[in-house]
Amino acid sequence: MHPLLQKKKLLLISLSSAILLCTAGFLFLHNSDQRSFDRLTEELFVGELISNTLNLHYTIAYPENYNISYSPGLSIYSPDQSTHNSDELDGLIARLEDISPKRLSAPDAYTYDLLLSYLYHQRIGNPFYLYDEPFSPSSGVQSGLPILLAEYAFHSAADVNDYLAILNQIDDFLNGFIILEQEKVTAGLFMSDLAADKVIEQCDNIMDKSQLAAETHFLQSTFLERILALEQSGKITAAQKEHYIAENNRLLITVVQPAYEKTGDELFLLKGSGRNDKGLYYYPEGQKYYQYLLKSATGSSRDVETVKKLLYQDFKNNYSQLATLTATHPDLSDRLKEDVAAFPVAEPVEVLADLQQRITDEYPPFPSVDGKNTPAYVVKNVSPSMESYSSPAYYLTPPIDYYSENTIYINQKNNTSSLSLFTTLAHEGYPGHLYQTVYHLLDMEESNGNLIRHILHYGGYLEGWALYTEMDSFRYAKQLVADTAPETIYTYDYYRVNRSLQLCMYSLLDIAIHYDGADFSQVQKILATIGIDNEETAHAIYEYIVEEPTNYLKYYLGYLEILELKKEARTLWGPDYSDYKFHEFFLNAGPSDFNNLKKRLMSGEKTE
Repeated sequence: MHPLLQKKKLLLISLSSAILLCTAGFLFLHNSDQRSFDRLTEELFVGELISNTLNLHYTIAYPENYNISYSPGLSIYSPDQSTHNSDELDGLIARLEDISPKRLSAPDAYTYDLLLSYLYHQRIGNPFYLYDEPFSPSSGVQSGLPILLAEYAFHSAADVNDYLAILNQIDDFLNGFIILEQEKVTAGLFMSDLAADKVIEQCDNIMDKSQLAAETHFLQSTFLERILALEQSGKITAAQKEHYIAENNRLLITVVQPAYEKTGDELFLLKGSGRNDKGLYYYPEGQKYYQYLLKSATGSSRDVETVKKLLYQDFKNNYSQLATLTATHPDLSDRLKEDVAAFPVAEPVEVLADLQQRITDEYPPFPSVDGKNTPAYVVKNVSPSMESYSSPAYYLTPPIDYYSENTIYINQKNNTSSLSLFTTLAHEGYPGHLYQTVYHLLDMEESNGNLIRHILHYGGYLEGWALYTEMDSFRYAKQLVADTAPETIYTYDYYRVNRSLQLCMYSLLDIAIHYDGADFSQVQKILATIGIDNEETAHAIYEYIVEEPTNYLKYYLGYLEILELKKEARTLWGPDYSDYKFHEFFLNAGPSDFNNLKKRLMSGEKTE
């Protein structure tokens, strides 16, 4: 062979070797980043769950299938927690930033963006930990904990033992929050006397001594139901059943009730320390905290002024629709006085069955996993003793590995009409929370999605979707009455627009109270402009917004963000757009903040 030809051949061999080495290097870096990401997210997922058995149990029904070992217990607050959290967040962010999302699988690259944004935002909020109120009168731990205990599922004797271990720690758990409240006093951030009185009353009433002594308390009756079911399934013996019932009664009477009583007493002693009975605006860094809370609650990246403009424009649009309805139908006010109880579908199970059938043209079916599709559900009434402290309705999110059973609670104290029940069940059931949750769990199971997605919470995505579907359900309500009472159809447009106007106004008031510093007299005047001129009603609205900053915005701004995303999809997809396609995009993306959802939409990438 000619020496020159031989040299060329050697050069080609060298180039081939170099290409192989580069490919191997790329694969190593790619796999290394993927392994690092998998390891980091697994640590986060497991670490979050093992620190609190309540969180673990409500996330995973069978932790042994995930190789998770733990000691049953609750996460108890300690004074050095904020410093520890800051150091931990810095470490996690540094580890995440060392990973290149370009070297991850497409689904994990999206998860990476979500997680990094999530951690950045947590780091911003960590200095404001004393601004949070664990004993909120409307949604605090004192009323939320009994609901979680009453629905704590028993799949085995181990679950019962874990449950009893949790009861045994409730005194330390609540005492941790009292320590936090004492720190809030020192910082000048303790709740108002009005809020304290509400919480103290709840602590006194929820764990009623006479009911416990008579063994009629709902934490006794619900425990008995679950224990009997476990015995009937052969998973525990009759002797174990009797032991567990006796132990539950003992712990409720000797640990839980005294813990609630002590909490009420401690709050009574701290009462009078609060320096502010108005919005967050009047706290030292209240506006900054509100900006953080707005993004945290809603998942929206819009600044406060931009949110205001979006809400004002929406209010104007809805007000214009209402004016048109009134002008077009002079008999509207008379028609509205008629009883809407005549709505043709009135039973919860019947309503949900009807909705499941009606949504099939606009909403995609559940992803198929091993032939599983439609989940079972049950509709229950809120316990009478909890009606005063519970929402009008709520859906309990099932564990990621046990989504075949779902529970929706209806609060009978609200005395909802048939139409209201219909739209409420659309919000909580189909195509709202139940549908969206099970869709996501099935999609994650089918695609073997990263488990970290299950502990990243996006209230605006979840509640925005539920409100979006609730508004859509008025269209289904009109279909239902088209044959039986066609003359009433336009009233359902009124109810929908009026619902939007109220929620939009309450969202604007939230900003006015917490960011702009509006007091009750100013709020009362604003409410009067939309016909709410009863002082007691105005006070109730004002107090609720003061106690629950950004709660209305979580729902309504989340809803508006979905509508804005929908507009973007219409423009982007042109003639290919359909509501079905948009809903599929939104559901396949899974719970996310709206900034990342928009990026996802604009990139044209699939989220499966």
